[in-house]
Amino acid sequence: MAHAQDTTIRIAVTAGPHAQIAEVARKVAARDGLVLKIVEFQDYIQPNAALDAGDVEANSYQHRPFLDSQVQARGYRITAVGNTVTFPMGFYSKRFKSLADLPAGARVGIQNDPSNSGRALQLLQKAGVIQLKSTAGISATVADVVANPKGLKIVQVEAAQLPRSLDDLDAAAINTNYALQAGLVPTRDAIAIEAPDNPYANLLAVRTADKDKPWVPKLVKAFQSPEVRQLVQSQFSGSMVPAF
Repeated sequence: MAHAQDTTIRIAVTAGPHAQIAEVARKVAARDGLVLKIVEFQDYIQPNAALDAGDVEANSYQHRPFLDSQVQARGYRITAVGNTVTFPMGFYSKRFKSLADLPAGARVGIQNDPSNSGRALQLLQKAGVIQLKSTAGISATVADVVANPKGLKIVQVEAAQLPRSLDDLDAAAINTNYALQAGLVPTRDAIAIEAPDNPYANLLAVRTADKDKPWVPKLVKAFQSPEVRQLVQSQFSGSMVPAF
């Protein structure tokens, strides 16, 4: 039963694991008088646009490099207020068992947004199939590739489309939320996968103007609750790990 002092917050999430986490957090938040209305999106662009426009009060779906790139590119007034979970990114293939098995001239799909493409390129470098400039870091681009002995053809595709592009590619980097939606289990099906302790912890974000509002700590508490930790550890078999 709602009380007069209850606060209602609309939170944008991407469909799949983030929506599942938000549903558990919603039940926890209700105990603190915070009513969460979950708004699902199918891509990575709209949740930040909706937050900046005031159509929602918070979102939970992105890691810090992606948020930073969006703020820089679009001028969003959005601030991260807490960590949620980390999804180790993997490469997948219907034809090969490892990145080392890729033949000369293989077509390799990576994301077309700067933060995730840099992440995929770092994973290719870790597997030893390309070499990046030493200064490239997590924001590496295809232009930073200084050695590509197999002559891999790197194809940049919108992140949500990569699972459907797998038939046309020799391998592809796929974000874990999209992999799970496509029936892929990262710990079982990925031919290469990031270590869990990587810089890509997902975030809770709010408008910068709202970051000190009294409902923000309640929101963070709900998403960093033992109930969320239990969901992550029991349902996702290492494909997702708590980042709090």
